[in-house]
Amino acid sequence: MQRVVVLDFGSQYNQLIARRVRELKVYCEIHPFNLSARKIAALKPAAIILTGGPASVGAVNRPMPDPGIFKLGIPILGICYGMQITADMLGGRVSYAASREYGFSRLRILRKGDLFAGLPAHMQVWMSHGDSVLEAPAGFTTLACTDSIPIAAFADAKRRIYGVQFHPEVVHTPRGTELFADFLFRIARCKPNWSMASFVEAQTREIRRQVGKGKVLVALSGGVDSSVMATLIARAVGDQLVAVFVDNGVIRKGEFEEVRDTFSPRFNLNCIDARARFLKKLRGVTDPERKRKIIGTEFIRVFEEEARRHGPIRFLAQGTLYPDLIESRSAFGGPSATIKSHHNVGGLPERMNLKLIEPLKELFKDEVRALGRELGLPERIVGRQPFPGPGLAVRILGAVSAKRVATLQEADAILLEEIRRAGYYDRLWQSFAVLLPVKTVGVMGDERTYESVIAVRAVTSLDAMTADWADLPHKLLARISNRIINEVRGVNRVVYDISTKPPSTIEWE
Repeated sequence: MQRVVVLDFGSQYNQLIARRVRELKVYCEIHPFNLSARKIAALKPAAIILTGGPASVGAVNRPMPDPGIFKLGIPILGICYGMQITADMLGGRVSYAASREYGFSRLRILRKGDLFAGLPAHMQVWMSHGDSVLEAPAGFTTLACTDSIPIAAFADAKRRIYGVQFHPEVVHTPRGTELFADFLFRIARCKPNWSMASFVEAQTREIRRQVGKGKVLVALSGGVDSSVMATLIARAVGDQLVAVFVDNGVIRKGEFEEVRDTFSPRFNLNCIDARARFLKKLRGVTDPERKRKIIGTEFIRVFEEEARRHGPIRFLAQGTLYPDLIESRSAFGGPSATIKSHHNVGGLPERMNLKLIEPLKELFKDEVRALGRELGLPERIVGRQPFPGPGLAVRILGAVSAKRVATLQEADAILLEEIRRAGYYDRLWQSFAVLLPVKTVGVMGDERTYESVIAVRAVTSLDAMTADWADLPHKLLARISNRIINEVRGVNRVVYDISTKPPSTIEWE
């Protein structure tokens, strides 16, 4: 199978490169920027893409790829920092630009060649850089410029090494996908033959290779990711699968019964009531990162206990996705910034007795849904909105208690019921309630109240990396507010969150 190797230099846009390549039906893998040329050659990639990143080429500790990649004879495309480091390492000149570019810019194509074939002479692109290439290396030709920089794209067509200063992967470069298509199909001679069916085949082989004759413990939550992951594992290893669903005390109303009834016929499902132990560990904890760490650690302890009970079990499978890795730490060793940890990524203890299997870790949510459909899962499962691994613990701001969990469960159930009834559930990326750590004065039955506040969050998104708040009808919001205040004891106010991501995140914690 053909593959493209993407070397990660830390840009928050890097996951979008993988999306664009896969949308063109070419398989790609993301690896650390310093993966050796020898290991890259062993992967036999059809092409290499060097991503953008926050570093400056002039910095002392600048991230650099193995110089040997430029001698492999494999087509290379450098994007932003990837272009700059290519120029610098091959003898060009890069410097801090007098005119920096952030945002929209107008690109003027000087030479079309294979990279800009079929594209107009002028096109809108998205820039985000402080450094610029002032002089291209020997053998390179300038392909494009902007009003601010003379070298916005270059190429050594003989060695098939290309670079663009802008970001073709973002939607703000409307014709960026066409540029990727030119690079992949005209220059690298890739074939558009990757699909979810081929992904299933490849992952099935890889899971069987990893596991051998051993047993795999699957952490099942009932959400899209874990459900798809468990189904994939089951296809690969059959009865070697031991699925565990843990009620940690911070799940949604009715979730325990729904998961049990849905998956017991499908898997060897073990339902564990661990509410008391999780809530005890969370007592008095207000810091969201501590909540994640506590929940992640306690999950592993439960899984280790179950592994001993059903053992011997050496492997733990989780539904970690690529956005989880991006937000938790640098992707696959790249130098990107940490935003927050996830219980199934940064929340895991450093030492545990189970080896992780994460077959979905390079996929995005929409790809996981497509994978679920390929595996034959019903739409009511693959169409579920995302739910955080730490559950309601990170939607209860402040301390977590059984009483506060019950309050939020009731409010959230009302919200989702009204969202579904209005036909908005499948149109939203996420919709949920948040219990705030403040109380406000209200009036009920001519009496003063001093009770809790529920925030309602509803967003639209393609992949959770960016999100817009949903402009829900006022009548719908009024029904949600009226029902929560009237039906949930201890709540006298409802507010609506109109923040985008970025600068906010989708979840509040």
